[in-house]
Amino acid sequence: MIFGIGTDIIEVARIEEVAAKGTQYLETIFTEKERNYCEKKARKSEHYAGRYAAKEAFLKALGSGWRDGLAFGDIEIINDDLGKPQIFLHGEVKKLFDHYQIKHISTSISHVKAMAIAVVVLEK
Repeated sequence: MIFGIGTDIIEVARIEEVAAKGTQYLETIFTEKERNYCEKKARKSEHYAGRYAAKEAFLKALGSGWRDGLAFGDIEIINDDLGKPQIFLHGEVKKLFDHYQIKHISTSISHVKAMAIAVVVLEK
């Protein structure tokens, strides 16, 4: 049974502008594993933007928004060996996820030079 569906789209330029100011923002939003993955890519801002969109889409699917101590860093998107993005949860986000007894997360991320989009489906 579907618990929630979320989608988000972001302009890659927004990530580029913030990243140009220094690494503090990236360290707040993205985990070390996510940063290591994105920094190895030729068009790293697209990959950062895709992960940002996936985090936003996840919270939309959860129906919570950013509240009650939920943090970007508690949502981690790591690709499996075939390149499929997988969402791992930590901290307060994980507690809320478990509270709703959600069993499965599906996600898809796409990006081009100017835009990144993500969709998340949560199932009970």
